[in-house]
Amino acid sequence: MSIEVNTLVKRFGQQVAVDHVSFSIGKGEIVGFLGPNGAGKSTTMKIMTGYLTPDEGQVKICGIDVIEDSVNARKCIGYLPESNPLYYDMYIPEFLYFVGGIYQIDNLKKRVKEVVEITGLGPEKKKQIGQLSKGYKQRVGLAHALINNPDVLILDEPTSGLDPNQLEEIRSLIRAIGKEKTVLFSTHIMQEVEALCDRAVIINQGKIVADDSIRSLSHAIRGQEMLRIQLDMPLPLSAFEEISGIAEVVEKKPGVVVLKYDAKNDVRPELFEMVKSMDRKILEMTVLNSSIEDVFRELTKLEHK
Repeated sequence: MSIEVNTLVKRFGQQVAVDHVSFSIGKGEIVGFLGPNGAGKSTTMKIMTGYLTPDEGQVKICGIDVIEDSVNARKCIGYLPESNPLYYDMYIPEFLYFVGGIYQIDNLKKRVKEVVEITGLGPEKKKQIGQLSKGYKQRVGLAHALINNPDVLILDEPTSGLDPNQLEEIRSLIRAIGKEKTVLFSTHIMQEVEALCDRAVIINQGKIVADDSIRSLSHAIRGQEMLRIQLDMPLPLSAFEEISGIAEVVEKKPGVVVLKYDAKNDVRPELFEMVKSMDRKILEMTVLNSSIEDVFRELTKLEHK
């Protein structure tokens, strides 16, 4: 595994910010790390990157213990913190040469040129960082995270402040990186998780409340499917309610209804027979999947009850 997090605990006074958090991520995975504000995302990431020491637990990056061998573990990590600290009086290449020098990178000139191209900083490379827009400053932070060609990228809100065009460019970059590296990133943009990830880890009140594929999370929370059907002519809602397993019927407009039913019970055969027996035709039938935003709200709401 590229990332192994085992029973992490971090306290600040009486507050338990991270409460026995465990998860692992393999090479080539792009995983979304989600949670409300104050859930423990950034604290966990700071522990993973060696910036905070846990009270309990262990983190291994590429098999190296972050606590016992922080220097070598950090060589495997590219980290973009939420605050994105930069030297505003430096020019972009100057800053990257400075960072690359700390890592003692061989052929640094070539590597700086590569990350400038990868992150799309070329048009702005003659500017001081303080003169850049927020979106381009975020790109400089990504270039910083990539300069040492790490095996693991840990990105805290990597697309914050980007316009729609820049968002898609950075998403494409993360997709490309994820083919060869391990990427863990936090975000509040749920569409981003759906666009980039097959898997999400959700933390709430310091605890992991879910760790699964996007599709499986939906099924685990809902335990139900939603089916949208369009008929050639309307039927009374009571006709649908009589079908075993259907929990709820909502009419969107005449002839169009959404049915919520137990995922373990396929209602479609009985539904077809009922519609046929009432001299109606089904013109369209679509399974509606819950979005990651629905799942996120449901999980964090459940934990607050």
